[in-house]
This record gives sequence, C-alpha cells and structure tokens, in this order.
Amino acid sequence: MDQPLTARWKRRKEARPQEILEAALAVFAEKGFAATRMDDIAVRAGVTKGTIYLYFDSKEEVFKSLVRQTIGDTLTQIADRVAAYEGSARALLITVLRAIGTLLRTSDRVVLPKIVLAESGNFPELVRFYRFEIIEKGLGVLTSILARGIAQGEFRAVPPQHAARLCVAPLLLGALWRTTFAPLDPEPYDIEALIETHIDVLLRGLAKEGGEA
Repeated sequence: MDQPLTARWKRRKEARPQEILEAALAVFAEKGFAATRMDDIAVRAGVTKGTIYLYFDSKEEVFKSLVRQTIGDTLTQIADRVAAYEGSARALLITVLRAIGTLLRTSDRVVLPKIVLAESGNFPELVRFYRFEIIEKGLGVLTSILARGIAQGEFRAVPPQHAARLCVAPLLLGALWRTTFAPLDPEPYDIEALIETHIDVLLRGLAKEGGEA
C-alpha cells in the first residue's frame, strides 16, 4: 500500500539537505569553488535557490558541510578508535593509514582538498577552516600514535610532529593524482599499491635497530 502523501513529503524534506550537498559536490568538481553559484547548485539539485538557504546560509557553508560530513566524520571516528585502542602502535598506524588511504582512493569527496588548494588565494577562510577542522585533527591523531609507539619502544625516537606530516604526504599525492593527473595515465595508476608501499617504507624508517620493520 502506498505511503500517505504527508509521509513521503516528510521523507523527501529530510533527504533534501543531502541531495543539495551531492549536487554541490558535482558542481564544485566541475567548476571549482569560485565559479560555482548557488543557482548552479539549485539547478543540479532540482530545487529553488531559496530552498538551499533554508538549510545553508551561504556557499561557504555548503562547502564546509561537505567537508565535515565526509572527511571530518571519518577523522572523528578514527580519533575515537585511536583513543580507545590499547594494542600495538605499529598495528594501529597501519590501520589508520589504510583507512585514510581508502577514503582518498575511493570517495568522490577526494576533490575537496584539491579545491581548497586551488582556491586558497581567494578564499583564505576556507583554508583556515580546512586547516583547523581537518588537517590539525588528522595530524593530531597521527602524532599521538607515533608518540605512543616511541614511548612503547616500537619506533625509534623521531620528532612525532614531523613524522606525522611524512605519514600524510604520500596519501595527499594519491588524492591529487587521482583528481588531476589520472585522466592522462595510459593505464590506471595503482593508488592502493602506492599506499601499501608507503606503509612499508614508513615502518622501515620508524623501526628501531633490530626491531620489526
């Protein structure tokens, strides 16, 4: 039996913010942040521009919501797991790097950091938001894992804040490669293999002499 019209309307209304975000992601990916207008997002979402303003105050808030919903939520989940984890720091680091790598390798949201970099000169507030909402959170998680590994004698004594950035760099390369250079590859580049190679090389660099690589 068909659901009452009011129930279907309510379900549609509850789904609308997500539909708007999906439409915005597609338009941002095609046009970039600066060239995208709220009208463009409205057309792609099949709603009026006024409808978008019922949920989001500005184009900047649409973008920030996209970042929070995907990358931000993933980092929060990872941070919670790290805080509750009591085992090997080495195993934890592998798990976290693979989780981040999977997000960057498979999610359509991978275009978001590229947009931030491309628009940084004209939209410093977006850069500030991304720096403290995403980058600082991610570096904090990795720094804590590395410091734990050093304290537990699993890793040699290296500056954790620098090693954390080294953890991230190849992952960002994979994301930028996928969104910028991949269309020019004669055959698809194996980003998953890049991530696994990165983990292997990183762990060998972190290993104490005579310890597990």
